[in-house]
Amino acid sequence: MRKICVVVASRANYGRVKSVLQAIKDHPALELQLVVGASVLLDRFGLAINVIKQDGFEPVKQIYYIIEGENLVTQAKSTGLGIIELATAFEELKPDVVVTVADRFETMSTAIAASYMNIPLAHIQGGEVTGNIDETVRHAITKLAHYHFPATEASLQRLLKMGEEDWRVLNTGCPSIDTLVQQELELGRHQSYFNSGVGSEFDPARPYILMVQHSVTTQWDNGRKQIEETLYALKERPEQKVVLWPNIDAGSDYVSEGIRAFREQHHQVNFRFYKNFPPEVYNCLLHSAACTVGNSSSFIREGSFLGTPAVLVGDRQEGREHGPNVVYAPYERGKIGQLVDKQIEHGKYPPEHIFGSGEAGVLIAGYLATVKLDINKRMTY
Repeated sequence: MRKICVVVASRANYGRVKSVLQAIKDHPALELQLVVGASVLLDRFGLAINVIKQDGFEPVKQIYYIIEGENLVTQAKSTGLGIIELATAFEELKPDVVVTVADRFETMSTAIAASYMNIPLAHIQGGEVTGNIDETVRHAITKLAHYHFPATEASLQRLLKMGEEDWRVLNTGCPSIDTLVQQELELGRHQSYFNSGVGSEFDPARPYILMVQHSVTTQWDNGRKQIEETLYALKERPEQKVVLWPNIDAGSDYVSEGIRAFREQHHQVNFRFYKNFPPEVYNCLLHSAACTVGNSSSFIREGSFLGTPAVLVGDRQEGREHGPNVVYAPYERGKIGQLVDKQIEHGKYPPEHIFGSGEAGVLIAGYLATVKLDINKRMTY
């Protein structure tokens, strides 16, 4: 039986990999080793570890390796600390394959630790094009990884052009689509979750805008100004606003500072602020929103599958494949407001299957159960 170690180090990446965890857990030839760490364990990011356990996944390791500060220095140091802590975990667990997700600094820690320990590394969501440092990190992990599970055909082709051997690459689609396909998307059944958070009362039966905006690490000290442009663009709108806290990237303190200041100055306006939601609840919010605003990749991935109108602010997602549901806005409240008007007036878009049809978890587990384990990569052209 092959031991498959999956490292989950952010709330977003848990949503991306949940179906993969279940498929590995259910596969008769695989043993799941779940390692959780970084912001997953922190209360100010919603204690996603509780959601993971409630979903039936029991981590074999919980690792703290986030250094406070949310700036470029602490981001680099947290990456280094993650390498040290994950190397210790891998030495104890002795996995046959390590699985990592996407393009965050925690993902880089996983990739470096596994590669230097001669453990085959599988990478989900490689080959994509975006803005921010994520693009650099993502392609670096591609060169460290031995097996690749891109989410789109265009991403697969980029991996081949980067010199990856074709037998190591499988287009599985994005695992987050699996969860959408497998669940009911009725929003009202999750009322208990909406009683948490702070701000104006949220009524899921009334129209609302979903806002998720993270820092841009290449502009990390501009986070407060950037988030304020979006918040003030939505301030006078009649719809309810559901706002999620940013992730832990460098600059998130500035984004959080902007949210807190806005909340204190305008506590009577129609905003409700939340730390985190389980993937299924977030999917329902995304499905029923009149419009989504910010820079979350979920507006592109899950949003394109659901056809939810989205206004992407800034360049964090610049260049990423997307469906017709997405329009881009600069950090200008007037322009953001105009595009939100147009998107709400347009309403739902036809669903797009750019990122797959909901079979990624099963495809990934099946591949990991049968693929030849080989760490001797060759570049091919």
